Amino acid sequence: MIKVAILSHANVSLFELACAVELFALPRPEFTSWYQAEVVNLDDGNIISTANVGLQTKCVTSLEEYDLLIIPSWPTSLQSIPNNIDKEIRKFHADGKRLLSFCSGAFLLAELGVLKNTKATTHWKFESLFRQRFPHISYASNVLYVLDGNIGCSAGSAAGLDLGLAVIRSDFGYQVANQVAKRLVISGHRTGGQSQFVESPILEVPNQFSEAIEWATDNINKPIIIDDLAARANMSRRTFDRKFRASFNLSPKEWLIGQRVERAKGLLESSSLPIEQLSQAAGFDNAVTMRHHFRQYVGVAPKVYRQQFSH
Repeated sequence: MIKVAILSHANVSLFELACAVELFALPRPEFTSWYQAEVVNLDDGNIISTANVGLQTKCVTSLEEYDLLIIPSWPTSLQSIPNNIDKEIRKFHADGKRLLSFCSGAFLLAELGVLKNTKATTHWKFESLFRQRFPHISYASNVLYVLDGNIGCSAGSAAGLDLGLAVIRSDFGYQVANQVAKRLVISGHRTGGQSQFVESPILEVPNQFSEAIEWATDNINKPIIIDDLAARANMSRRTFDRKFRASFNLSPKEWLIGQRVERAKGLLESSSLPIEQLSQAAGFDNAVTMRHHFRQYVGVAPKVYRQQFSH
């Protein structure tokens, strides 16, 4: 049982808090193993959230019993950090436990020195302020989230869902994460970065482009030629590549590989297919190619992944 603390405080953002609750605290009787999560506070004060919504949460004096701590948000302005929050989060980090920040929650972790020698990110709106305040921290720009060791940061509010799903995938596997995503009615694994959400021009023929992407997703196990995909979108190859990069922050080839790796992960968890057959079912030419890309994207060999997550 993984015990999760979701930190509430006087300035907590209601949406980010709710995202953390939905991901980790919602009862999920369909799973034999799941998180035990609580929304806690460390200062025993009145909590007034967005739109003056009052919150009553569990007051604790220590985070020692928890394995994972989530910081849903934190003010971006300079202000004093309550002593108990300061002490307990520093101790939590020193004990080697996992910490996640959603959106502006990265500012608290940065102030406490938790992000030293760790990659971090926050909402694009706060990037310049974050870089200015914390020039010693390695900032990851134009990403939905970063996971670096025991520390994870999401770019924005909804990107906290992406980060949370990545953690769930790591803890319980691809199939479970996909079930959670389905219940949330969101994609199990979004690719791309923040740039796709910032002043993106409206596509002149959005249906043809999106239909081409949908077709590729449905046929990911088959050979797909990028020129043919561009033709399905009724675009020249150059225009298609440019639009793809602007939409996903990836080349079409990189996106196809990523989608095939995701398909392979699902097959490794749910089937006993030999690796050679599985690689073809995922759309790779052969097992050697799949192993190469799988290790590059996931960090372990397919065989190791299957041992860890197959049921």
